[in-house]
Amino acid sequence: MAQNTQNTAFGGPANDYHLLPVTDRQMRYARAIAQQSALEIPVEAQHDRKSLSDWISAHKPQDPSPFANYPTGKQVTFAERISRGKRRPIPSECFRDKQMMSRWIDQNK
Repeated sequence: MAQNTQNTAFGGPANDYHLLPVTDRQMRYARAIAQQSALEIPVEAQHDRKSLSDWISAHKPQDPSPFANYPTGKQVTFAERISRGKRRPIPSECFRDKQMMSRWIDQNK
């Protein structure tokens, strides 16, 4: 992925994610959601990645599975790496709730 070399007033690279064009994969997923839900994708949402990502998040179908709220494998792996490095156990309830796991990761980075 090409990195933006434009610098901000603080001397670091600019975060222009909101200005990047929509990817083909992102647009295909949005069209699939729109077709299943009988919705139209607003023109404004098709201009940049962030807008379309927000639209997708608002309209994607919710997973009815009882495991939908469990943390992802990547979350668990990252939390376990933090746990080993800081020698701090991960509370067992974090393995059943992705929001709790996310908070634990944020607090222990």
